[in-house]
Parts: sequence; structure tokens; C-alpha cells
Amino acid sequence: MPIDPQAAIEITAYDWVPELARGRVKDLRVRWALEEIDLPYRVRLVGGAGTEKSAEHLAEQPFGQVPVYRENGLTLFESGAILIHIGEKDERLLPRDPAGRARAIGWAFAALNSIEPFLGTLTILRFFADGKPWQDEAKAAVRPLAVMRLAQLAREIGDRDWLEDRFTIGDLLTIDVLRNVPEPGLVAAHPNLAAYVERGRARPAFQAALAAQMAVFQQARR
Repeated sequence: MPIDPQAAIEITAYDWVPELARGRVKDLRVRWALEEIDLPYRVRLVGGAGTEKSAEHLAEQPFGQVPVYRENGLTLFESGAILIHIGEKDERLLPRDPAGRARAIGWAFAALNSIEPFLGTLTILRFFADGKPWQDEAKAAVRPLAVMRLAQLAREIGDRDWLEDRFTIGDLLTIDVLRNVPEPGLVAAHPNLAAYVERGRARPAFQAALAAQMAVFQQARR
């Protein structure tokens, strides 16, 4: 779905991030969800990552991050909350039967609370502790926890295509967390997880969302 400047839905995004973060900023999760259900959206750029944020942006997102989602007077921050809201619009992202809906939301929370903290800590240690004398020791302490979580997830998925019997917001968030692991070998150690991530990345909606985010950074370099 092309970005539409007149769309009712608006999301915020950075106009610049470091090279290694391009294609990985969390507005991509929201773009991807909207692409999955063919909902048009517009984008409001809020400056570069790490720069001082406007009072308007901080009023919407107290931590100065992206994305913020606005629609008809509703303002939301945090990608998980935004995806649940978007999922309520269309059963292609969130099943309408109560049990299926609850399980999909449960997997969304698992992605953000049981998996991402460990993989995200490795990311922080890689990019923000570079050169520190304690970096390797800290990574060695965290890595076994990440390895454990990935092994548990791989065992749960088994030979299924998706976490449940169909793609949901739980898969979208889990795949986005896994594809951003700073040590790809951790996921590659589990062929079913690697294949799971590739199935997500191959979805046309993901490709459209990625292209839209990258286009912003390419434009900023001109």
C-alpha cells in the first residue's frame, strides 16, 4: 500500500539513523502491519536518532522514540500496543475467535518480554559498549540466556510455518526481533528459526515496509 499523505493514520519515523540501524528501526513493525492489511498511512519525520526531540514529540512519546501512531484523535506509542490496535481492525493480523486472539497477543508479549530483552542486550553491548574493557565479559554473561531463549522458541515452533496455525501479530513481532539479532549465528544454529525468519522476510508486506523505511534514509543522504 503506497504511503498516502492524506491517510487518516499517521506514524512517526526518524529521518536519519546510523548505517547499521537502517532497516531495523521499530516504525518498520507498524509499517509492516499496515501493509499486511492494505491500510494507507502517512509519515511524520521527527529528526534523527539521538537528536533532541521537539516538545510535541515528547508529549506523544515521553521517551522520545519512534513510532508514535495517530488516528482520529487516538495517539499510541510502543510498537506492541500499536500492533494490537491495528490487529483489532483485521483478522488477517489478529484472529476474531477469542482463544486465537488471546494466543496471538500472548505471543506478541512473549516476543517483547521473553525474547527481545536478551537479544536486545547483546545489541546494546555490541554498539554502545564497543571498546569498553568489560564488553566481552558482559556479552559472555548474557549470551547463554539468549541461546536458551532461542532454543526454547525453536523447540516450540518445531516444523510449523507460524507460531499458531496462521500468521499473526505474534509472528510479526517475533520475526522482527529475531532478524535483528546482532549475532546471526545464534538464530542460524536453529534451521527452523532461520527458515521462519526468511518466511517472514519474504512476505510482500515486509518487503514494502522495508523499502519505505529505507527510502527515507536514502532521501536524507541526497
